Amino acid sequence: MSWSKNLVIMARCKDDLEREFYIRMTKKFGWTKGVLTHHIENQSYEKTLRGQTNFDKTVPENIRAQAKLAVRDEYTFDFLELGEEHSERELERALIGKIEHFLREMGGAFAFLGSQYRLEVSDKEYFIDLLLYHRRLKCLVAVELKYRLDDVVGWLERLPRYNSTAEADNG
Repeated sequence: MSWSKNLVIMARCKDDLEREFYIRMTKKFGWTKGVLTHHIENQSYEKTLRGQTNFDKTVPENIRAQAKLAVRDEYTFDFLELGEEHSERELERALIGKIEHFLREMGGAFAFLGSQYRLEVSDKEYFIDLLLYHRRLKCLVAVELKYRLDDVVGWLERLPRYNSTAEADNG
């Protein structure tokens, strides 16, 4: 990354996490100095933090920004060598089969605790596809693998119950 981009980031970004965000995005997408400046002026960092999780409601304020940066919108799972068409179960099996590579892709700060972790909510049984532990944030991270949009919508409707149950189990 060029020195002029570093200077823009150092001059315009308020804290280390924001600087790290713009450095990573510049490297990943090959932003020019002008594009980088545009993203900073449009507050891409703040928009990313606001839009990607439910952490504003569930994570303590002192680690919220760090937690949001620990979770990316995109992951590359080419190492799984799955075809274009595959089921959620096939994806899960492939991830577990190459768990070390998967954890490195997730950022290296995660520990694998298990798959198909059982939760009981209002006398109903649910299973979390993968359960991880983030070592720096010292918190559980549930990974739900979804292949179709309607599956995502159903899962999002159940999410508040999952959170309250997990908090009760670990509180």
